[in-house]
Amino acid sequence: MVLAWNPITRRHTYSNVIYIILTADELARIVERTIQHYNLHADAFWQGTRDHDVSQNISALLQRIHGLTPFTILDLGCGPGRDLIAFAGLGHVAVGVEGAANLAAMARTNSGCEVWQQDLLALDLPPARFDGIFANAVLFHVPGQELPRVLRQLNATLKPGGVLFTSNPRGRNEEGWSGERYGAYHDLEAWRRYLVAASFLELDHYYRPTGLPGRT
Repeated sequence: MVLAWNPITRRHTYSNVIYIILTADELARIVERTIQHYNLHADAFWQGTRDHDVSQNISALLQRIHGLTPFTILDLGCGPGRDLIAFAGLGHVAVGVEGAANLAAMARTNSGCEVWQQDLLALDLPPARFDGIFANAVLFHVPGQELPRVLRQLNATLKPGGVLFTSNPRGRNEEGWSGERYGAYHDLEAWRRYLVAASFLELDHYYRPTGLPGRT
């Protein structure tokens, strides 16, 4: 992958993590361009990801949630609805959040689940609603300066004892543009610091099997 980094040099430190400082206009541009990319490529994205096996990740979330089933699960960045279908098929109540209108519409059609169209930097989530959050390959789209706020919002929408699952491409704590998508690529230690600062307690972590995209 060739990364074309946005030439911004302003930086700040949060919880011992250095991140780029972005203006409100720059953040709006990040959201607009990234969502536009997914809207333009919605059909190709569905065809390219519909058969991806993420059962390991789904199981990792569900086995850590305690209480009576069915669980209420928030699929953050649900895309065309592949994982909504999986959670619903297991008997759980799955709700999707998706910023791209075309993907959100596909998710509703494909899964029959409730899907809220919200971008990651403007979440409007009910308090203490969900037993678990499935954030599979999505939070890396959140710029570092906004990540603490977004993680606190996710914590607040979980029920007491609720569980957040995250999977992200691994990196060296860099962020910027990759084509028309913005991404922030953290190493494990930096990601842990973000989670701890948002009052999460780590339960487990693992890496994807050899041969699959590197995520943690």
